[in-house]
Amino acid sequence: MRFPPLLRGRLIKRYKRFLADILLDDGREITAHCANPGSMMGVAIKDAQVWVSEHQDAKRKLPFSWAFVEIGKTLIPVNTSNPNKIAYEAIEAGVIPELTGYATIRREVKYGDASRIDILLEGAASDRIGCDKSCYVEVKNVHLSRRSGLAEFPDSVTTRGAKHLRELAKIAAGGERAVMLFIVQRSDCKGFAPAADIDPAYAEGLKAAMAGGVETLCYDCEVTLSEVVLRRALEMKLEDA
Repeated sequence: MRFPPLLRGRLIKRYKRFLADILLDDGREITAHCANPGSMMGVAIKDAQVWVSEHQDAKRKLPFSWAFVEIGKTLIPVNTSNPNKIAYEAIEAGVIPELTGYATIRREVKYGDASRIDILLEGAASDRIGCDKSCYVEVKNVHLSRRSGLAEFPDSVTTRGAKHLRELAKIAAGGERAVMLFIVQRSDCKGFAPAADIDPAYAEGLKAAMAGGVETLCYDCEVTLSEVVLRRALEMKLEDA
């Protein structure tokens, strides 16, 4: 996933979930759109160095969008819709071994109880075992890391996320493949665990879904100011939940 040239500044404050006041290096104080409905724990820090993109569309209410924040020496994208695009590009390129061998890939397909699956893989394009079944892939953004080397999800209570786990469990029970794919938008983590202290119901739901046949994958990203791409698989550490 590529990015246009960006402007640098300092975060003044993030508020009303979708707004962020930023002081740009050129002296302008702007309000940028923040495409992140979560708590942004650990990343929405006052005076943190940030980068924004500027849009020329006159129909936009806000011409700026918050794109990155730097915490310590770690560059982190803040847009929670990025992982869907990153995962789609990675699957198309065949860089997620667990999700190769399918003939078609579709996004935002209706299924279950008024839900939409992020990615649906269908049809066997090879003789790889399991590709005769449709594969439902739910993608979640991860940027929380409170302990060195450990990525965590969620950063706030997510009833919607728990619903998605139940929907995936139904898919698995019906004989199709169901995959929960966590995309960590940072490159300083070695493992992943659910944040059970923040949302114990989600942590228990994840364990139950896995016991019911839902596959779990977690990959981190190589992050630069021009591009974010999938990098490597991270170890799932459910015992740390």
